[in-house]
Amino acid sequence: MKIKFLATSGIIAALYIAVTLLVTPFGFTEVQFRVSEMFNHLVAFNPRFAVGIIIGVFISNIFSPLGIYDLVFGVGHSMITLGLFILICKFVKNIWARLIINTLLFTCTMFIIAFELNLALELPFFWTWLTVAAGEFVVLAVGAPIMYLLNKRLNFKNLI
Repeated sequence: MKIKFLATSGIIAALYIAVTLLVTPFGFTEVQFRVSEMFNHLVAFNPRFAVGIIIGVFISNIFSPLGIYDLVFGVGHSMITLGLFILICKFVKNIWARLIINTLLFTCTMFIIAFELNLALELPFFWTWLTVAAGEFVVLAVGAPIMYLLNKRLNFKNLI
């Protein structure tokens, strides 16, 4: 592994953790606005960013009030969804299309988090899926143009 890859992955993980912990009350409940989820859009530019994001999710979820549930389901959700997204990106080259697909994919797969909250807190599954999916959609929909503009300045594809 190259030093540049390790350093960039570490920086992404640290940013994910810092932003998650900054909004902690809104990142672990049935109504989630985990702003750090917008970093998922980095994978639209380069799939290698997934490593830093998954490490960031893992470390952030250590601080979750749901304990082991969030480590298993939260990290699993990120790994599954980013993996699917990376496969989709092999066929979709347009960045805006990728950002939209990523937003919709993460929104739909929030059933995994709803299932976790149903198990851990006995919250109603379908209502919880709706609330966590709505929060995820808002964060990623707002994050897409932000990440697109940042890419114009930073050229994410070549950072790792």
